[in-house]
Amino acid sequence: MYAVVEVGGKQFTVTKDAKILTEKVVGKTGDTIELDRVLMCVDGDDVKIGTPLVDGAVVKATIEDELRTRKILVFKKKRRKGYRVKNGHRQQQMALRINDISVG
Repeated sequence: MYAVVEVGGKQFTVTKDAKILTEKVVGKTGDTIELDRVLMCVDGDDVKIGTPLVDGAVVKATIEDELRTRKILVFKKKRRKGYRVKNGHRQQQMALRINDISVG
């Protein structure tokens, strides 16, 4: 059985005991969260496609870790004006372990 869920504006295909890296969600390490934006559920030959969401479908996950991505450098410059700005950005992420996929 697998499902397609939307987390942080991105779609992920998840199975039980899978680990995914998502945008930061509300919660702390070790908390259990419910992902209710399930777009599709597949269990063998039984396929449920949402319009846009599958009614009653919930994916339960545990927050395993809070991470940050590699630093992205942002450099702006205007020639002959002496204007130079250098910034860095690290996006916050969370590692989620999928515990259960249930279709109501």
